[in-house]
Amino acid sequence: MVKFAVVVFPGTNCDFETERAIRKAGAEAERVWYKRSLKDFDGVILPGGFSYADYLRAGAIAARQEIMEEVKEFAREGRPVLGICNGFQILTEAGLLPGALRPNKIPRFLCRWVHLRVADNETPFTSLYEPGEAIRMPIAHAEGNYYTEDPSKVRVVFQYSDEKGNVTEKANPNGSVLNIAAVANEKGNVLGTMPHPERASDRFLGSEDGLRVFKSMAEWVRR
Repeated sequence: MVKFAVVVFPGTNCDFETERAIRKAGAEAERVWYKRSLKDFDGVILPGGFSYADYLRAGAIAARQEIMEEVKEFAREGRPVLGICNGFQILTEAGLLPGALRPNKIPRFLCRWVHLRVADNETPFTSLYEPGEAIRMPIAHAEGNYYTEDPSKVRVVFQYSDEKGNVTEKANPNGSVLNIAAVANEKGNVLGTMPHPERASDRFLGSEDGLRVFKSMAEWVRR
């Protein structure tokens, strides 16, 4: 059975729903305290929250914990590593993804549903989506403004869009360059997303569009 580790740092608060979403996607999941080993897992997920209360910068302290050396080894070996919201911030701070997450263009916490355009469906996390498809997930962040000096060199996976998948300035909630909501590394096995797929994994939550992220991961590992 495919099994994923959901890493829990002090301040993580999306671990239970992430674990539930993985199980609903047909894989096993275990919440792993950040001082434990990641041995015997097929992939790693860094869930959302406020690790170390976002002291210094969001994700800065968590990115420097010993467990991140194991996460880096997972990435080097080509195994899937997913960072959601605060997890995305940790991955950029750890150098596993390019760019940085800055304070939102309008400096306030945003918590609402957004539409996304699937820009790349050839990653382990997006193989069950159609290219250009418009999907719906929620965001909840104060530092989600993605920035990179050369966006042409970034592997963009999701972009903020309208409900028809049109990438427009009006659809950009936080000022991210090119409306970027999620990026992958060059190989595609490391993904950071500001929208929360685990909060869009059940129709009773308002959308099941995020569930395919976890289903894609599980199917990719099985193959």
